[in-house]
Amino acid sequence: MAQATPQSFWRISVQRILPLVAAQARPQLIGEPLTDFPAEVGAAVAHQPHSKLVVFPELHLFGDGDPDRQRTEALQESAEPLDGPRVKELQELAGDLGIWLVPGSVCVRGPAGQLFNTLLVLSPQGRLAGYYRKIFPWRPHEPYDPGDRFAPVDLEGIGRIGLDICYDAWFPEVSRQLAWMGAEVILNVVKTTTPDRRQELVLAQANAIVNQVFMVSVNCAGPTGQGRSLIVDPEGNTIAEAGGDAPALLAAELDLAAVERVRRHGTENVIRPWAQFHAGEAPIGLPIYQGRIDPATWTPQGPNS
Repeated sequence: MAQATPQSFWRISVQRILPLVAAQARPQLIGEPLTDFPAEVGAAVAHQPHSKLVVFPELHLFGDGDPDRQRTEALQESAEPLDGPRVKELQELAGDLGIWLVPGSVCVRGPAGQLFNTLLVLSPQGRLAGYYRKIFPWRPHEPYDPGDRFAPVDLEGIGRIGLDICYDAWFPEVSRQLAWMGAEVILNVVKTTTPDRRQELVLAQANAIVNQVFMVSVNCAGPTGQGRSLIVDPEGNTIAEAGGDAPALLAAELDLAAVERVRRHGTENVIRPWAQFHAGEAPIGLPIYQGRIDPATWTPQGPNS
């Protein structure tokens, strides 16, 4: 094995480390101003001051306050377009703190009046670096329209993150597509209030293992949510977890170079699913998708792809 040059060592040691905090927090109420949110983000940063990324759960700023009020009506009243004042305020907060901020997902109104459950990524420069609309709303319970595209985001100088929301994790095609598009970390923001959180923990580990990526699955705290947030490495090992539903801040430093190492040498130095095919082998048909796996294009993309 070739020795690392000083330049490549610097890249792995400095640029490829992603310190983050996943905030298992109680949701704020639909329609409330963002008055308390800066303090929440500030507390997360103070928990690990050198963090470059802070992540909150699904719909953290859109909690259900009044059980007698129709949720869809409340969402319609508070939804804004992507260029509305709420997103601009969140952009300013990320810029003021100089961090990558994922404030959970927010309810965004589309151009034809649709409601999209939308995950935002805000840059340290106060820009909207990317967004993702939940492709698999939890039907029949959620009033959202489905998104139609995958949306990995490059964190400059660090790596590429993939985005999915709660129920998306139950569809293995989502994590596989994000990993193929070069995601080294998949952020799965969750608002699970039901007993199936136990199965979601298995899915987080399974999606990490079969795609050899980091998984960050952050759920909302009780009494609304089941909690049990989890951060998993590319071999399925637990890096950090919240054992219950109490508010918690999970801090971790993800060495994104581990993704490349695991894919090169194999999970447990054995399993290399991304190196499965030989040159010239025939494509494998996937009738359920009216598509195929083509050995010529099986290799995951990189951050510059």
